[in-house]
Amino acid sequence: MADAMESPFTKALLADPAPLGLAGFAFSTFLLSISNAGWVSASGAVVPLAIAYGGLGQLLAGVFEMRKGNTFGFTAFSSYGGFWLFYALLSLFAGTGMITVSDTEIGAALILWGFFTLYMWLPAMMANTSLNLTFLFLWLAFFVLGIANITGSAMTLHAGGYLGLLTAFFAAYTSFAIVTNSVRPGTLPLGPGLFKKK
Repeated sequence: MADAMESPFTKALLADPAPLGLAGFAFSTFLLSISNAGWVSASGAVVPLAIAYGGLGQLLAGVFEMRKGNTFGFTAFSSYGGFWLFYALLSLFAGTGMITVSDTEIGAALILWGFFTLYMWLPAMMANTSLNLTFLFLWLAFFVLGIANITGSAMTLHAGGYLGLLTAFFAAYTSFAIVTNSVRPGTLPLGPGLFKKK
């Protein structure tokens, strides 16, 4: 009886926001990473995607994770949504001459994001294998890209780009698996967490 009286709006609020946040992160990361890896020259499409999907999409997912009481999801999606907005604003402000930013400053910022991601990776290990690998390659990518900006090494930048591509792949797979399993449970594996819940 309670289910029958549940409004469509209430049911919509019960949907899992994680696939949205993971997809927004994955495709923004992929587009930037193919440039960092040297596959294509820098693309002007990265900034709009970073704002619309990587930034606002993940912030929206973070809000709904908070409503579900998911501290990890709320912190992760809200933070990385903030990261993509930071990246977009940095690119726009620096590109128009509103601010001057050195490569060393950008490198330091990326390394700080690497430290944040490293501590987020620790609880991610307990969730499932796919999320574990997403965060593992992400913190490695941040550190390597930070070093690349500080040293000016093109080879290191390309390495960071490839790590970003691996990150995007696992984030996209995790999103795809959750969506697919919502239609037909158990279709795609996410893998076990490293530690069993007590």
